[in-house]
Amino acid sequence: MDLEILYEDNHLIAVNKTGSDLVQGDETGDEPLSEKVKAYLKKKYNKPGDVFLGVVHRLDRPVSGVVLFARTSKGLSRMNKMFQEKDVKKVYWAIVKEIPPEDQGELRHFMLKDSNKNKSYALPKMRPGSKEGILHYRLISSSANYHLLEVDLKTGRHHQIRSQLAKIGCPIKGDLKYGFPRSNPNGGISLHARRIEFVHPVKNEQVVIEAPVPRNDNLWEEFENVLKK
Repeated sequence: MDLEILYEDNHLIAVNKTGSDLVQGDETGDEPLSEKVKAYLKKKYNKPGDVFLGVVHRLDRPVSGVVLFARTSKGLSRMNKMFQEKDVKKVYWAIVKEIPPEDQGELRHFMLKDSNKNKSYALPKMRPGSKEGILHYRLISSSANYHLLEVDLKTGRHHQIRSQLAKIGCPIKGDLKYGFPRSNPNGGISLHARRIEFVHPVKNEQVVIEAPVPRNDNLWEEFENVLKK
């Protein structure tokens, strides 16, 4: 089974999602990542019947990186509470063509979701139905034509990173929905959930899970190799 397991214990399992995987099933009918993980656990532990797996959080389909699932109801309820109370640190990497106005900064907008278009708008002022979106970004590397931003996500709004970076003139590479002119060959976008940090909900130990960048992508690997030096 083609899964890259990043972390696994009795209560949690984390997987490195590709830019084509669905986290949960939708109207497309494509097999979601959650079902693939269930099948992996069923086979590995020779489990009869249904396997419990709770979806703790989600990534947009074209986004790659670390996705965390719960293997027990205790793990699920406690992780849900930690996400709600913002006790989980989520760090993303984003490749953009245009350099941002400042090397680092905080972006605050009011995010308004248009469900019909499956798109969110980053607004300067509150509007009915909008929710505040906050992130901190910093420029961490540059190549000849592209720039790598590290994003510390403070709120988890629909398409928040994609919309807010586009708002400052830095649409993510491959993200046609938010203004990048060309798609990526694999159909995904160059946004990667790089790292997640939290206190384990049962063991009470600090957990840091890091996802390697997508393979078979020279630009991602170039950035990762530069930062390793």
